[in-house]
Amino acid sequence: MTESSSYTPPKVWKWENENGGAFANINRPTAGAQHEKELPVGEHPLQLYSLATPNGVKVTVMLEELLALGITSAEYDAWLIKIGDGDQFGSGFVAANPNSKIPALMDHGTEKPTRVFESGAILMYLAAKFQALMPEDPALRPECLSWLFWQMGSAPYLGGGFGHFYNYAPERFEYPIDRFTMEVKRQLDVLDRHLAENEYMTGEEYTIADIAIWPWYGQLLLNRLYNAAEFLDAESYENVMRWTLEIDARGPVKRGRMVNKVRGELHEQLRERHDASDFDTKTQDKIEAAD
Repeated sequence: MTESSSYTPPKVWKWENENGGAFANINRPTAGAQHEKELPVGEHPLQLYSLATPNGVKVTVMLEELLALGITSAEYDAWLIKIGDGDQFGSGFVAANPNSKIPALMDHGTEKPTRVFESGAILMYLAAKFQALMPEDPALRPECLSWLFWQMGSAPYLGGGFGHFYNYAPERFEYPIDRFTMEVKRQLDVLDRHLAENEYMTGEEYTIADIAIWPWYGQLLLNRLYNAAEFLDAESYENVMRWTLEIDARGPVKRGRMVNKVRGELHEQLRERHDASDFDTKTQDKIEAAD
């Protein structure tokens, strides 16, 4: 902080309701339920409450990958949580995730319903429950978990840092954009160097590490996040791009991206998912055509 700074923090910060930005209507410095609203429950043991943000896509891709492996007990209901409307502050959702962030998973197949929140924890829970997409080799498992937690620790710089100041903030300022751009490009370089010598994040095996990292960094390079691919010189990260395109072509990934999606092409939006047949019959283009 220099003497020329245009902002002097007060001795005690106080929240201003109208502080600008894309999410000013829902951001607040307090936790807990703001209204009473129970969560719906479908017929499957696994109940997902989410939205197709990168963190939400991690879990729907994971579930679709499990189903593609023939694990029928991974069938699930996916309910749309409209974070712009404040659905995450309903009493039922707060009971599932006291942090009021998507995604949240409820497993009703256990003796007492099990709640799991934080996307990385959900991936680990599902991998352990179904014994899939996590290396069995004790030498590889730490590598997988290290990259999973790398993503969990790094993505806030991408989303809350770069994404906010580059795309969502009411005004653009050079310092925060430069600061977080530098960090995001450093992270992309970490990935690019690693993927130069590895097909996937854990060597030759596709795992929850890939499923966690791709929705953020893969979609960033594909210009699906923040409209920033050109700004970040995405094409220069050749190894990450190779990995990105390979994962993007997977059928379960294509399906996972559609679940709880409310933007983009209508035929790619499956706002709720309760059965595999919903991808053919209940995408938003078909729903609106029937109205």
